[in-house]
Amino acid sequence: MQIALFGMSADPPHRGHGRVLRWLARHFDHVAVWAADNPYKQHQCPLRDRQAMLKLMIQDLPVPPGRIALYEELSHRHSLVSAQQARERWPQAELTLIVGADLVEQLPHWYKAAELFQLANILVMPRPGYRPSDQALAAIRQQGGQVAIAETLKTFEVSSSYYRQTEDAQALPTAVRAYINQRNLYPCTASSKEKQAIS
Repeated sequence: MQIALFGMSADPPHRGHGRVLRWLARHFDHVAVWAADNPYKQHQCPLRDRQAMLKLMIQDLPVPPGRIALYEELSHRHSLVSAQQARERWPQAELTLIVGADLVEQLPHWYKAAELFQLANILVMPRPGYRPSDQALAAIRQQGGQVAIAETLKTFEVSSSYYRQTEDAQALPTAVRAYINQRNLYPCTASSKEKQAIS
């Protein structure tokens, strides 16, 4: 059984995440998803809300039932711990950790990266404006990592930071947008947008 491990900050989850998940659902037997705190980022929204939004997005994806599921218990600031927990849950599966192309340069320096690479293969999702360097890919392989790039995935030019900067409602799935509006999340984004309009 081949399982994709896709942890993300999901701040908030957007249509680009949805496209990646649909692609993964076609290429893996199962996709395990969670939201987590990224030690390299400052998050705008509490983890519990990001998990809830991610769950809403997954429920609306047009994929076979059970192919993609949210595993809140896999959430950890270190991917190694998430991968260890996944290995305990699926001891016989082939695990593949999904990372965005913007993270590849950091990846060799992640917490106990060599141990992580022993637990899971690495699959890089393309992102507009980012191309993994040969040096970063070589550093992963030198630490024992098996790394590949999802060349057939068509990129989607949207990100969580793009939404926070523009409040472009089309960037988000309908259910996620409704959740944000209901709970008045990302109010700082709205305030900064108003200030820009005044100045």
